[in-house]
Amino acid sequence: MEQPPIQLTPVGALRFNTDSSRMEYYDGNQWVNISSDSPEVQTGGTRGITGGGQTPSQINTIDYITIATTGNATDFGDLPNVASELAGCSSRTVGLWGSSGPAVIDINKVTISSTGNAAQFGDLSTNRFQSSACSSSTRGVWSGGVYPGWPSFKDEIDYVTIASDGNAVDFGNMLAATTGPVSFSSPTRGIVSGGYVSPGTYQNTIQYITIATLGNAADFGDMPNLHGLGFSASNAVRGLTAGGSTPSKVNTINYITMASLGNGIDFGDLTQVRDSIGDGGCASSTRGVFAGARTDPSNAVADTIDYVQIMTTGNAVDFGNLTVARDRCASLSNGHGGLG
Repeated sequence: MEQPPIQLTPVGALRFNTDSSRMEYYDGNQWVNISSDSPEVQTGGTRGITGGGQTPSQINTIDYITIATTGNATDFGDLPNVASELAGCSSRTVGLWGSSGPAVIDINKVTISSTGNAAQFGDLSTNRFQSSACSSSTRGVWSGGVYPGWPSFKDEIDYVTIASDGNAVDFGNMLAATTGPVSFSSPTRGIVSGGYVSPGTYQNTIQYITIATLGNAADFGDMPNLHGLGFSASNAVRGLTAGGSTPSKVNTINYITMASLGNGIDFGDLTQVRDSIGDGGCASSTRGVFAGARTDPSNAVADTIDYVQIMTTGNAVDFGNLTVARDRCASLSNGHGGLG
């Protein structure tokens, strides 16, 4: 007779199921198989996809790269409407962008393994832009933002089930109303870092949620510097923030180990001093990639794509260029840390 566990199973716990010969993780309600599928099976490699932005006019362009290589981005298709200040997240197969702008609450989707135009998925639960997004293999989560304009910042967190079209529903609340943060994830945790908490006031707070549950964010630690309007990327172990404003634009890259709590650590530097309202960062299991932005001192839009090796430390290296120079775009991938 099987004995009851001595203590409750923590969310994110791993086990090997000897009956099915599969690794499983606990999502808070049940044990779930860890997928052995990979982006290489679907697309020949992990794809990074960047949507929307400003040139300075808003655009609807979607580009993609193969993260394991280097080179310039290729046209993927178009968003249904011109949009900027986006927040993107994804599963292995579907990429989602929460669109932005006053009175715009659309979520649009693409099938990552193909090329083509994005389609309507549903709506965010509340009007907002300058939010951030992260995901596990099943849920996409959006945090923070602003509407109808400064200083009406938001603390709402909402989520969707990526496999099912539909509107986002309430997840919980952030520690404080924040706009312009960045987000990334492990298979169990969603992390939100930095952002504005009032006009001209940045924070260095790192907060986290358990993606498989519902509830409010909790304190994780602090990044070394105040920051907002930057980039982020993660594999299943490390999460990176890059660039942004402090309020001066910076080229700093910092990292955390997502399974623990604590403060961020210096990683290296981007190839340029730059920021972006909208997260142009994405990742494979080995590389973090940062695309687009506004540069100093001219505040010009850029087509720059940089990359780093996530499990080392050091400065970013040139990857290639976007098809259109822009900032306020958002990137996603089918190989980021939330997918294991």
